[in-house]
Amino acid sequence: MPKSPLNRTDGGPRPGDLAPPIRIPVGLVVLVGPPASGKTSFVRALVERRQVEAEAVVSSDEIRAEVFGASAEPADSDAADAVEARIFEERDRRIVARLAAGRSVIAESTNVTPQARERLIALARRFDAPVTVLRFAPDVADLLQQYAERGRADLTAAEVRAYAAVMSRDAGADRLRSEGAAAVHDVPGRRQSVTPAEAATRFTFAPCRPPGL
Repeated sequence: MPKSPLNRTDGGPRPGDLAPPIRIPVGLVVLVGPPASGKTSFVRALVERRQVEAEAVVSSDEIRAEVFGASAEPADSDAADAVEARIFEERDRRIVARLAAGRSVIAESTNVTPQARERLIALARRFDAPVTVLRFAPDVADLLQQYAERGRADLTAAEVRAYAAVMSRDAGADRLRSEGAAAVHDVPGRRQSVTPAEAATRFTFAPCRPPGL
């Protein structure tokens, strides 16, 4: 079997780190965290370090950009709902394609609600693929600082706070395991004085497996 570009041995710990990197099994990796919590920076670091291939990351925001391009999203609620449905149908298609090929896939979206995660976990179950959840849970002060630094115009600070509140209520580690996650890991960030690139060194990814195994 050819070596999967998702599994790279150069993603180990930094010199001086005592704990070995956490090994993520082949399957579905669900990122859970509010906007501006560091998910995109983290997966970008994984790709830049060649720990995962770019195609392993399925981002609903990137698919939205592909659908809209430079145009604004439709103001009509029915049209907006139809576009959202297209975005998530395409996301699911890409996730299924990788799982069916025995490859890991990283679902990059907020996923703070049980309903969002239920849809993803159902896809993994179709292929008996384990679900690993990586949680991004900065405290609110750090989250709002990161939001301000990113200069996002598509969200307000109040909306970011609301996402954080939903995560605090509905995305604890025990809740995530009860929903079907085989493992839940917190990704360190600003509160721990860890950069996204440093956080990426805390994880390694298992090689691909032949379909049907």
